[in-house]
Amino acid sequence: MTTASTNNRITLSRKGAGAARTGSPKRGPIRSHRWFTPWLLVGPAVLWVLVFSLWPFLNTVVLSFTNARPLREPQFVGFDQYVKLLGDEQFRYALLTCVIYVVVCVPLLTILPLLLALLVEKKIPGITLFRTTFYFPVIASVVVVALIWSWLFDSKGIINQALQFMGVVDKPVAFLVDRWWLLACAILLTVWKGVGYYMVVYLAALGNVGKDLHEAAMLDGANAFQRFVNVTIPGVRGAMLLISVLIAVSAMRVFAELDVLSHGTGGPGGYDMSIVMLIRQAGSGLTGNLGYAAAVSVALFLLTLIPLVVIALLNREKKATS
Repeated sequence: MTTASTNNRITLSRKGAGAARTGSPKRGPIRSHRWFTPWLLVGPAVLWVLVFSLWPFLNTVVLSFTNARPLREPQFVGFDQYVKLLGDEQFRYALLTCVIYVVVCVPLLTILPLLLALLVEKKIPGITLFRTTFYFPVIASVVVVALIWSWLFDSKGIINQALQFMGVVDKPVAFLVDRWWLLACAILLTVWKGVGYYMVVYLAALGNVGKDLHEAAMLDGANAFQRFVNVTIPGVRGAMLLISVLIAVSAMRVFAELDVLSHGTGGPGGYDMSIVMLIRQAGSGLTGNLGYAAAVSVALFLLTLIPLVVIALLNREKKATS
C-alpha cells in the first residue's frame, strides 16, 4: 500500500508539472501610458515646423506690410508694397518667365517620363543600365549640371563649335545671351534633370495597372496606341495629377537653372529673371527692400496654391463621378 500510494503521488506531481509547463504564463496588469507620452514623440517635429516653417511664414506676411530695410526700424505702410508689386514691370517679366516655364515643363515632364517608364519596365537584357542612365541626372546637383550646361552652350562651347564644324551656322548662336534661347536652355536643363525622377514614380504606378486589362484589350483588337490611351493612362491618372502639380509648383519656384545660366543677371535686361531671383535681388544688400521682397514672397506663395486648388477640384469631381 505504501509503494502504490507513493507511485500515485509521483504520477500526480508529474502531471501537475506538465500542466504548469503547457499552461499560459501569468501576465501582470497592462500599464497605460501617460497623457504626455504622444506629445513627447510628436513634440520635436511640431517644434521644428513652428520654428522653421510657421514662424518664418508669419514673419514674412508681417514684413510685407512694412518698409523694412536692414539696420532700420520697420514702419507699417499698409498695402503699399503690394501696390508697388502690381505696377512693377520687372515682376511682370518674372511672372511671364515662370508661366512659360509651367506651360512648357508640365506637359513635357508629364508625358516623357511615362513613355520612358513604359520602355524600361520591359524585362529585356541590359534594361537595368538604361534605368540607371535615365536616373543619373536626378542625383547630380542642379548647380553642377547648370555649370556644365553653361559650358556646353557658351559661344565657344562644344555645341556651337559642333554646329559651326558641320556648317549648320556661320557664327556662334547666342544661346546664353538671347532672351528666348536662354529660357529654352533652362527649360531643357529642367526637363533633362527631372525626367528620371518622375519615371520612377510612373514605374510604381504602372505596377498597379492590371495585366489582364491589357490582355482583354488585345483580345478586343486594340492596338498599342489604343491600349495606351484607354488602359495605361486611366490606370496612372492619379500619378499624372500628382506629377503635374509637383512640376507646376517647382516651375513657379525655379531659381538655380536661370541664375547659373545667366550668371545671376536674369538674362539681357533681366527678362529671364524668375520670381525667386527677383526676391533675392530686392532683399539683398544693406539697401535691400525687405518689405517688398516679403510681398513678392507672399505673391509667390499664393501662385503656388493655384495648382493645389486645381488638383483638389479634380479629385472632388473624380469622387463625385465614381
